[in-house]
Amino acid sequence: MKAAVYYDKRDIRIEKIPVPKIGSDEVLVEMKACGICGSDLMDWYQKRKAPVVLGHEPAGIIVEAGKDVEEFHVGEHVFVHHHVACLKCHYCTHQDYTLCEQFTKTNIEPGGFAEYFKVPSSNLKLDTLKIPKNLSFDEATLIEPVACCLRALSKCNIRTGDTLAVIGAGSAGIIHVMLSKFFGVSMIFVADLVDYRLRVAKKLGADVVVNVGEEDFAEIVMASTNRLGVDFAVVTAPSIEAYSEAMKILRRGGTLCVFAATRPDESLKISPKRLFFSEIKLIPSYSTSHIETRKALQLIVNKKIDVEALITHRFPLNQISEAFRLATESKRCLKIVILNQ
Repeated sequence: MKAAVYYDKRDIRIEKIPVPKIGSDEVLVEMKACGICGSDLMDWYQKRKAPVVLGHEPAGIIVEAGKDVEEFHVGEHVFVHHHVACLKCHYCTHQDYTLCEQFTKTNIEPGGFAEYFKVPSSNLKLDTLKIPKNLSFDEATLIEPVACCLRALSKCNIRTGDTLAVIGAGSAGIIHVMLSKFFGVSMIFVADLVDYRLRVAKKLGADVVVNVGEEDFAEIVMASTNRLGVDFAVVTAPSIEAYSEAMKILRRGGTLCVFAATRPDESLKISPKRLFFSEIKLIPSYSTSHIETRKALQLIVNKKIDVEALITHRFPLNQISEAFRLATESKRCLKIVILNQ
């Protein structure tokens, strides 16, 4: 079969590799669509694993099922979450599923950017979801990103009437905008450097959008909140500058959601004195769990969130290098989906 093997984001090669052999409690899925995630573009994060087949937002059709598989059948359409927790350890009993030692050790084989992938037993049992046939595979690739954002907002305990700032208007940032309406947010501020993304954010629910290359975001937020600041700030841009900007606009007692990872050699300088007297809270949110993927699926199936509006480009698997180039360089794209045609 063909698979896209990552060496770095400017060197992705279509190679022939064996179709994975499944065990008695596993299934083989024909990939139909798989989204490119922002983390796929972070060379510092991915190159340590290279060469590797990436892709963790896959949807497809089961083409083979092991003899002990009872809940799934050949021909069914599925979304597969690439990481799953054990549900038994100390972290899991505290609902910190993404910190479970098993979580990052579980994965689909070889990855979503391949014609076929194997779903291990643990992933199949806990977080492989059947999707209705009236839901496109393209839309189903957004289950994982929506679930990640849903988990972040839930961890922050956002309440009706709160104000929110989203720094970074890529697909994740705009998903936060769309989801925040379900939490009753009263005003949403969005910051980015790209006008195209800001226009989409505005169309999909943002109240105030600011190009931070041209205007002072902090001043606009403070002026719009009677100098109070926002209740919550979610940073979806992997930038220290973005986190510094977020710290400027939080009210006392506000919450900063750490949603994007920065390079390991970068640090944000925060005074414990300021944290102590302002009681600003830092809430990191990494990945998602089986809890949120199910909620995300229902939101998408019931058209409560318009994920189709986020998909700006589709590429066949054999053109994945061009897709990665576009995702890295273009200022007029959001979600890019790779198709197995």
